[in-house]
Amino acid sequence: MSERVIAPKSRGFLFLDAHPGGCRQLVDEMWEAVPGKAGPGGEGPVALVIGSSAGYGLAATIAGLARVGIRGIGVCFEKAPARRTGTAGWYRTAATARLAREHGRDMVFVNGDAFGDAVKERVAELLAERFGGRLDFLLYSVAAPRRTDPDSGEVYSSVLRPVGAPYTTKTLVFDDEGAPEVKEVTTAPAEGDDVEQTVAVMGGADWERWIAFLAERNLLAEGFTTAALSYIGSPLTAAIYRQGTIGVAKSHLEATARTLDERLAKTVGGRAVTSVNAAAVTQSSTAIPGIALYVGLLRGVVGDAMIAPVGQLVDLWDRLTGARPLDPDDEGRVRLDTWELDPGVQASVAERWATAAGDNIAGLADLDWFTDEVRRLYGFSVPGIDYSAAVETDVPWPADAG
Repeated sequence: MSERVIAPKSRGFLFLDAHPGGCRQLVDEMWEAVPGKAGPGGEGPVALVIGSSAGYGLAATIAGLARVGIRGIGVCFEKAPARRTGTAGWYRTAATARLAREHGRDMVFVNGDAFGDAVKERVAELLAERFGGRLDFLLYSVAAPRRTDPDSGEVYSSVLRPVGAPYTTKTLVFDDEGAPEVKEVTTAPAEGDDVEQTVAVMGGADWERWIAFLAERNLLAEGFTTAALSYIGSPLTAAIYRQGTIGVAKSHLEATARTLDERLAKTVGGRAVTSVNAAAVTQSSTAIPGIALYVGLLRGVVGDAMIAPVGQLVDLWDRLTGARPLDPDDEGRVRLDTWELDPGVQASVAERWATAAGDNIAGLADLDWFTDEVRRLYGFSVPGIDYSAAVETDVPWPADAG
């Protein structure tokens, strides 16, 4: 047993510890937010979610379990409790596995490097031994700072940089007392092989490798469908995101989807798409200059009309399973971001962005919501949790996880 009181200590938007009880409650809330839940147990479709412990991947896992009744495998890369607590994703995975068991879903979780072939081999073994040797859906949601190529051993590193020229933008920070500040930051442009390195990590190479790996082992069911989760975002953040190094990688991901779509249609009558999700506070997005300010202003404009990731992924699962038309655009992208990119919404956000400063930001952005969302990523600011009480931190990885 390893019980202790866990206080929220952070460096900027990065917290040093996670709260197991808060992470568990957050997962429970996400499950309850899913409408029209599938009945308990049953033989639902077999799904593989790569990047299942955080952000849109976590939402995909929970929405799939609750809405569709999927069974299958989640893949993520999390740290176990040691001197520090486990990572938030460690505790969220344990909570997700508990809910799956309680509702009769056969869902197992593999903890390891999704880029490596060892994890791919383990997943292939589980599919063959436990799930009848046929995979119906694969959802790919991986955000990582680096990737080791399984063939060459070369390590690639992704960077968040504009392409062609330095980029200066407003960004939201909080001082040591928690007071909000709006500052200008300048990011140097990509140089050398920054673009190629970022594409190698965040583009479609690993997604395509997963599909090829499973196809070679005859593990793709007839009608197999795969979706990679992506983001385009606002013109306000385009220079650092869609037009930056990450944007080049996302374009590569979309091109990969079109290639895979043609290939799967011929081999298994299947589909491949990218899902363009809408803005949310995630551990990845808070690292991008300007995104924190943009999301806070967006929430200030749309309020409760902002659709959380789990709501977006309910929509995606409905499309993937045929409950609604898939309806991809001309680039093969399923657009879940239309409410965010509505011209009226974007005009209002742009107006607030232009005047945002430290002395007026509290009236323009929903800062209380934003700071709570950041803290909730680590299990803090979750209603119903007594943060003054000691909590067990040594939570085991789900049984039968591999």
